[in-house]
Amino acid sequence: MKSDRIAAIVGVAESDLGVVPGSNVLRLQAQAAKRALDDAGFTKDDVEALFTAGNWARFPGLMLAEYLGIKPKYLDATDIGGSSYESHVIHAMAAIQAGLFDVALITYGSTSRTSPTRIPSSLTLRYEDPFGIPSPIGHYALAAMKHMHQYGTTSEQLAEVAVATRKWAMLNEKAYKRDPLNIDDVLNSPMVAEPLHVLDCCLVSDGGGAVVVASAKAAARAKKRPVWVLGHGEMTSHNNSVCSMPDLTVTPARESGRRAMEMAGITHKEIDVTEVYDSFTITVILTLEALGFCKPGEGGAFVSGQRTAPGGDFPLNTSGGGLSYCHPGLFGIFLLIEAVRQLRGECGERQVKDAKIALVNGTGGTLSTTATVILGRD
Repeated sequence: MKSDRIAAIVGVAESDLGVVPGSNVLRLQAQAAKRALDDAGFTKDDVEALFTAGNWARFPGLMLAEYLGIKPKYLDATDIGGSSYESHVIHAMAAIQAGLFDVALITYGSTSRTSPTRIPSSLTLRYEDPFGIPSPIGHYALAAMKHMHQYGTTSEQLAEVAVATRKWAMLNEKAYKRDPLNIDDVLNSPMVAEPLHVLDCCLVSDGGGAVVVASAKAAARAKKRPVWVLGHGEMTSHNNSVCSMPDLTVTPARESGRRAMEMAGITHKEIDVTEVYDSFTITVILTLEALGFCKPGEGGAFVSGQRTAPGGDFPLNTSGGGLSYCHPGLFGIFLLIEAVRQLRGECGERQVKDAKIALVNGTGGTLSTTATVILGRD
């Protein structure tokens, strides 16, 4: 590894998850922020930079800063969907490297389950509406169908992803869905948009999360050992619409992953645990291929035989992922939280033995934009 140890994640936490009646977006973020700062051994007075995303306010960063009682000298409300929070870590590291601040707080919150708010369609999505494509599942269904046609991928292989993730969730007391699941259960669940069944789709839940990023200087006084940002990469290929997607089977993770691994100076064999966005089962297969863990078209075979489940040789989405753990909307922050806990050795029954390096990949839009972060412990 060739990282200069510029920045580290020193605190992570979720808010209450699942169904949280009577709460709101700000409360969930405040709850997660307090827990993450406690985890780091910091207070809100240590926070110099604030990062958030979401469509819950016209100026979410301003509203959140006031609500938390923080007057940041650096504010970032970059919103690129599910990959926003990996992007925030990247932006925080760049700003720390530039000497702009030492401690950043990154938060997210959503009441998608109890108080859903319809997101207005963009111009491009309205363009597709007359063709009867439901968003976003219809777009992912098109990608899945293309992958099946081009490479022979099967519904059973997609179901392998959902079943493996559920097995991880069964080891996570915070997971929303913990009942046993098998391949037939997935295949027999109602079809939503062919070839994707209900159990090929992520949850809809309430919840929030927070991450504290610090410079090496600030990390030295954190309560727990730092998890270093070793490498990162971002890439966008098209707008939030499949009509502009260059290839339905290729995501921008091909480029963001390559950059992240080159910066970290590592190979695929050195990665101990992988956390990738699982909005749908097909998202996982496309992402693993794009990241180079297998060749194009081999993703279905790669995840078969419960290879990514507990006890398999490729630990993937070890919290239970968006398919079984939680999914309040922008799931990327929860990928970071789980990766940090795995590298700290805090995951109990689902702990990956001697995990030293983790790859985290967020996907935003409709397979539109990705951000990849490589994390490592001392």
